[in-house]
Amino acid sequence: MLRGRTRRGRGPYVADDDPLDAAQERRVRAVLALGGVPQADLPDGVQQVRLRLLERAASGREAPRDVSAWAAVVASNLAMDWHRAKRRQERLGERLASLRPAEAPSGEERSVLSLAVARGLDRLPDAQRQVVVLRFYADLPVRSIAEQLGVPEGTVKSRLHSAVRALRARLHEDEVV
Repeated sequence: MLRGRTRRGRGPYVADDDPLDAAQERRVRAVLALGGVPQADLPDGVQQVRLRLLERAASGREAPRDVSAWAAVVASNLAMDWHRAKRRQERLGERLASLRPAEAPSGEERSVLSLAVARGLDRLPDAQRQVVVLRFYADLPVRSIAEQLGVPEGTVKSRLHSAVRALRARLHEDEVV
């Protein structure tokens, strides 16, 4: 239970063993549950409200006028935070799932793809083929390619963009990908 230490009833307060009484705890649980927090996470939510109340007391700030209302607002904010964290986890899971390779192509599929890429490279203009080979096969950064060829970085980027677009179109025409 919280109690004031000043004559006016406000000011720094001191927390006894439990800053929330039973009625306040029930209210906090209800706000969390209505906010969509799963039953299994309610005890953690109540503890978070207690912790925030104790941190407020430890910082020497004035006691809230109505601890029950203050605790309900904090519980509501915690429920929103819980949903944000859940959405973040779901988005992260989706991104990680999209990064996983679907199925590794078989040796035959790999050979067909390699052949199609080689044919596509042969049909590119010399300047585009050169930057594709240096970038993706020699694994050189754009800056190094530009320095080695004596052209601006923008030119290298433009050639890469055009070459990749042409290769992609060619692979789709041949129905390889």
